[in-house]
Amino acid sequence: MPFDLLVFDLDGTLIDSKLDLALAVNATRADAGLAGLPHEKIYTYVGNGAPMLIRRALGPEATEEQAERSLHYFYGYYREHMLDNTALYTGVRESLDQWYGEGKALAILTNKPVRFSREIVAGLGLAGHFRQVYGGNSFDSKKPDPYGLQLVMDENGIPAARTLMVGDSAVDVQTARNAGTASAGVTYGLQPETFEEHPPDYLVDRMEDLLAVTRNGHGRAPTPIGVDA
Repeated sequence: MPFDLLVFDLDGTLIDSKLDLALAVNATRADAGLAGLPHEKIYTYVGNGAPMLIRRALGPEATEEQAERSLHYFYGYYREHMLDNTALYTGVRESLDQWYGEGKALAILTNKPVRFSREIVAGLGLAGHFRQVYGGNSFDSKKPDPYGLQLVMDENGIPAARTLMVGDSAVDVQTARNAGTASAGVTYGLQPETFEEHPPDYLVDRMEDLLAVTRNGHGRAPTPIGVDA
C-alpha cells in the first residue's frame, strides 16, 4: 500500500540547522555569563522544543527566572541568525519536488516554534510544498503526543494506514506509534542513535531512498543502528 500523506520533522530531517542552533545556544549562554558548550553536546539537546533546549543548555543550577530570560534572548538571537548556515540536506528538495508532483500530501510537524519553522521553510523556498506546518507551540502538547499528527491526518482526510511520519529521532518514531502510523528514520540527522531503543519501520541513509517506500510500501528497514541481528 502506498503512502499518500508524508509528515516530516524539520531539524535533522529536512534541514541541517545544527550549526545555527549551536551558535544561538552558546550566544545565549554567553549572555548569561556562562562559557560555551561543545557543539556536539548541544546537538544532543535538540528535539524537544526550544524551552527544553535552553533548560538543558543552562544546566540544573539555573533558576526558572534565568531560564525564562535566556529563552527570550535565544528567541531573539535565533530569529536573526536562523538562516545564516541552515540548508536543506542533500536530496531533500528533489524528493519533495517528486512527491509534490505525484500529488502526495506533505506536512511538517516539529517541536521547533512554529513561527521559526514557517520562516525557515519559506526562506528555503519550500513553503508551497506543504499543506500544513505545525510547531511545538501550535498545540498544548508536543511530540511524541500524537495530537498534531492526528490533526494533520484529519485535515487531509487520509487515514493512519496511508500516513508516514519521517524523522531523525525516537521522538518521531514514538509519535508515529502513538498515532498508529508507520515511521521512517533518517540516519544522517541529529539523533540516529535513539533508533536503537525505538526502531522505525523504515531506515534510510538518504531522503531519496524513501521514494520507493512511499510509492509501494516496499523497503522495510534492515536492522537499525546499533541493534544486533
